Amino acid sequence: METDLRYPIGPFEYEGEITVSVTTAWIKEIEKLPGLLREAVKELNNEQLDTPYRPGGWSLRQVIHHVADSHMNAYVRFKLALTEDKPVIKPYEEAKWAELPDYALPVEPSLLLIETLHQRWVTVLRELTPADLEKTFIHPESGVVSLGRNIGIYAWHGKHHLAHITSLCSRMGW
Repeated sequence: METDLRYPIGPFEYEGEITVSVTTAWIKEIEKLPGLLREAVKELNNEQLDTPYRPGGWSLRQVIHHVADSHMNAYVRFKLALTEDKPVIKPYEEAKWAELPDYALPVEPSLLLIETLHQRWVTVLRELTPADLEKTFIHPESGVVSLGRNIGIYAWHGKHHLAHITSLCSRMGW
């Protein structure tokens, strides 16, 4: 069976109860992501970074910049849900963001941003109570999303994009 290059680890799926122990494991994955991303790209040159992870897909450089943008948005969404009652969040056009000039920058600024952002984000996540995990925001396209489930979504999101990088490197023998 051939791997779907768009979803090298498959889509996010979790149907079980979202408990503190489940979210604790997800938070550890979020915490580890910055180092894993840095390790995955540390030996890559500009030509490799500008290689799409699949035909028609983003370059590895764009993937790194996307993770920074996506996780910044996630962090803000968490803080909104913690401080407001069921806020309606604003989605963004991630494909259009990937066409903006900052996506041509070296990856270092985004790696640094991911490292510092995750430090702050994990600090907030570790202090969430069971009641906080039940708090929600409203995504105009996805509907009501609990913070507990969103922790899982972003643990998956990081691993998903890390796998885009590592699977390309593996396929190319880098």
